Amino acid sequence: MRVSQADILIVPGYKGSPENHWQTRWERKLSTARRVEQAEWTKPVREDWTHAVAAAVNESARPVVIVAHSLGVAAVVQALHLFHRPVAGAFFVAPPDVANEAIRPKHLMTFGPYPRDPLPFPSMVVASRNDPFSAYETAEDVAAAWGSVFVDAGESGHLNAESGHGPWPEGLLTFGKFIAKLPTHA
Repeated sequence: MRVSQADILIVPGYKGSPENHWQTRWERKLSTARRVEQAEWTKPVREDWTHAVAAAVNESARPVVIVAHSLGVAAVVQALHLFHRPVAGAFFVAPPDVANEAIRPKHLMTFGPYPRDPLPFPSMVVASRNDPFSAYETAEDVAAAWGSVFVDAGESGHLNAESGHGPWPEGLLTFGKFIAKLPTHA
């Protein structure tokens, strides 16, 4: 599949993705990309976030490819039962451990625990060995449960602008390889 054949849905996490975040850069660079907007980025409500993700998927005209970061990953997997259109694939980056009682802010736990069923579409999970929001082994375990291809990003923090991943060209190359392997019809 090529980018021009898909609706690329950018799903940011808690606090959104600022101008220098790789998701915002990809949104500007990829011709068919659009952001899933949330009413409240700093006080996420699971039901609101999942409905916004589902609405974006269900309104898409082309096959959907999701690019989610952090809490955006949780919003996507919690919204699966609301999708009325097939998803061609999902590229998940730095999924937080939403079942960890030490997570801050506390209301992020309302997005957990993650469903453990295999996802109904191809997916890739990119995780860091020193992500402050999830132990590497937790991300690896959930990726295995979902049937996702798992990518070790090394010691890369939360894979966001604060950890030095503004442009993140390695991520874009990995995403390009992922989308190229997706079938053209979901």
